[in-house]
Order: sequence, then structure tokens, then C-alpha cells
Amino acid sequence: MEDYVFHRDLTKVYPIITHGKGVYLYADDGKRYLDGCSGAVAANLGHGDKGIAEAMALQAEKAAFVHTMRFETEVLHKLAERVAKLAPAPLNKVYFTCGGSEANESAIKLARQYFRDRGEPEKQVVIGRWQSYHGNTIGSLSAGGDIKRRQPYNGYLLPFQHVSAPHCLHCPFNRIESECESNKDWSCVHELERLVLEIGPSQISAIIAEPITGSQAGAIPPPSSYFEQVRALCDRYDLLLIIDEVMTGFGRTGAHFAIEHYGVIPDIITFGKGVSGGYSPLGGMIVHDKIVEGIIQNGHGKFVHGYTYSGHPVTVAAGVAALEKYETDDILANVNEQENHLMSGLLNLKKKFAIVYDIRGRGLFFGLELASRQDGTPFMPDERIAEKLNEKAMELGAVFYPGSGTVNGHAGDHMIIAPPLIINRDEIDELIGLLDSALQALMDSMKEGT
Repeated sequence: MEDYVFHRDLTKVYPIITHGKGVYLYADDGKRYLDGCSGAVAANLGHGDKGIAEAMALQAEKAAFVHTMRFETEVLHKLAERVAKLAPAPLNKVYFTCGGSEANESAIKLARQYFRDRGEPEKQVVIGRWQSYHGNTIGSLSAGGDIKRRQPYNGYLLPFQHVSAPHCLHCPFNRIESECESNKDWSCVHELERLVLEIGPSQISAIIAEPITGSQAGAIPPPSSYFEQVRALCDRYDLLLIIDEVMTGFGRTGAHFAIEHYGVIPDIITFGKGVSGGYSPLGGMIVHDKIVEGIIQNGHGKFVHGYTYSGHPVTVAAGVAALEKYETDDILANVNEQENHLMSGLLNLKKKFAIVYDIRGRGLFFGLELASRQDGTPFMPDERIAEKLNEKAMELGAVFYPGSGTVNGHAGDHMIIAPPLIINRDEIDELIGLLDSALQALMDSMKEGT
């Protein structure tokens, strides 16, 4: 068969998936894969859910598309209400997109317009964090701190600024987490404040951050008081706080949104992936009342932005059905019930294999960091250790989410373990067993030099 697909990697031949069921995917050669990363931490509700598929089909029969510049649908209002009621009380308006990149692009533009309409057009710089990821549009890529993704497009990127994310295991300031925590004195927060003052608060619109640093660092939770201090800084200097929940939202960490764990109310929450359980491209942002009021009072009520498929009825119907399943099946309870079992299994792998340097995460969102020595010395980037581990896992019948640049954006390897939120105890045992075998196969190949 001739191949007309422009693949992510044109040198690879990819398995063809014919169908999925629960936490498993099935290929056309009969092979079964345990989905240990929910695709891209998106298929939160697993595969083959007929209820969601039927809801999409029913909406397609009613109205497959309307342009939200002219019309809206009942299902749009239904999903907006459901999403808003999951967010903190002052965030009451929901803007829909087709995914996380668009959601973060929208939030960046909204922050800009909010201040421009208020008579402060110079407030336009966004501060992001290194080793963060907010999407692949030019705006979201500019705000993100993924060095490898940024470098090919440096000439196109916006002059946004970046600071260190809290990564206490590899602290760039050579400090100990317990000392920072006991004194509530975080060098990474001081770095942020210094940058704000250096640029000038009058030039900055927003700070954007993942509540748990995700794909580019391997599920690193922040210190408990970190976001309290960031929120206070935003309030002190009149900056908006954008929290990127694209990967962590809708139950992934055992709460509706991961920022709930840290007791902070953002100005904008962006979301994607889990809102539809991956059944249809869907994302968006939830906006604080003060921003909405500002747009109404100062911008004639018009957000100067939009996408053709924003609020697409069939996609939105998938979101409504997905959120109903989260509720009826009490998905959050399952996440909290399975968290310790998954953590325990991963910690056992750390004890068994010297190259497993760290296990961290929350809910059903964990990172496994790989290192060449027990002091955390990273492998060289060209060794592709995380990629090789995932290749071994796929040979055995499991798929995970490998990443690199864990330590400084260049060196370091990690693997995200984030199975569908419907996973049960026996399936977690199977996942751990497959990962154990993959680690052993990797170790064996390293000894053989292959």
C-alpha cells in the first residue's frame, strides 16, 4: 500500500490501531497495547465508550456545524455551565477551542486585550517557565520553555521571558527544598520577582504556568507554598495568572483541576485533552469575572479573536458526554483510590533498577526519571534512553510517554506514566509488570552495548 501520510517522523513505520477498549489499544496485526499514557495524557476515559460516541453521532444528526459569530447551540451552553461549575467561583465564563495550543494562545491574547482596553497597551510581555510546554502555535510556543521545540523557530518567536520552574531535585540555585519550605523563601520566586522588576510591571500582562510541570520535565509537583507566592506576586504587580491545566485538568491529579491542591485562584484556567476524554479535539479557557467585566466595560464586549471550529457542536457534545461519565462513574474517586497502588508499584521499580532515579507525581500522573548514576547524573542526549525504554515497552505490549531535557532542557530523560483514569488495580499490576520487563530489557541491551 502506498503511503501518503506526512508522518510525525518520516523514517518510522507506525502500528495501525483498529480499535480500543478500556485501557487497551488493538493493532491490525492483532497485537494489544496497554495505554500507559492515555495517548498524550488525553484519553482519560479510555477507549471505545459507546455513550460518548452516540452523543457525538446524535449531535451530528441535529447540527454538525454552526459559526459562533452568528449562532450558538444548546449543547454549547450546557458544556460551558458544567465546566464553569468545576472551576473556582470567580471564574464563570468559558471560551472553547479545539485543543490546548489554541487555549493558551487565546489566553495570551485575552490578557493582552484586557490591559489594552484598560488603557495600558504596553502591558504585553508574558513570563513563562523553562521546561514548560504550552503548545505549538507561535504565541503558545513563545510562552513555553521547551528548548528543543523552540530552537527551530527562534526567529519567529515573540520576545516573552522565562524563569526557572521549581525543580527541587535539580535546583538551579543549589538549595534544599526543606529549607526553602520552612522559611517560605523560594529562590525561584525571587528570580521571578527580579525579572518582573527588571522588565517593569507596566510591560507585563501575565505569568503562565503548569500547576504540575508536565511533558517536558516529567510530572513535577511544585512545593506546597510556591503558587501562593506567585499569586501574591501577580496581585502586587497587577499581572494576570494563567494556569495551564491542559494536561492536569478533569481529574488527572485527583481533583477537577490540579491548582485546587495549592489553594490558589487563577485569573484564567486553560484546559484541553481530558475535557472530552480525547474523543474529539476540544479545549478552552475559563475566565475570571474581572476580565469579563473589563472586556464589557472597556472593549465593547468583543474579544478580538476566534477560530472557525470554536464551540463546534459535535465536539462540544463529546465534552458533555465525557463530563457526565466523570460524574456518574465517580472517576475522581477511582483516581484517588488507585493513586497509592500505582505509586507503590513505581517505587518498587526504583528500588529494583539503578537507572530509575526518581518517582514523582500526583493522582494518576507520575514521572519516572532515568539517570546514569545514583547521584542523578543524566544520560547523554544522543543515548535516547527514555525513547529506547518506550520502544522496549511497545515491543512487550505497553506504551508510555517518553521525554528528554529533564534536567536543563538538553540533558536528562523521563517517562510519564498516566493511564486512563478508569484503570483498575489488576490493570495497574499489569502496567507495572510490563514496565518492569521493559526496564530489564533496556538494562540488558545497555550491558550488551546494543
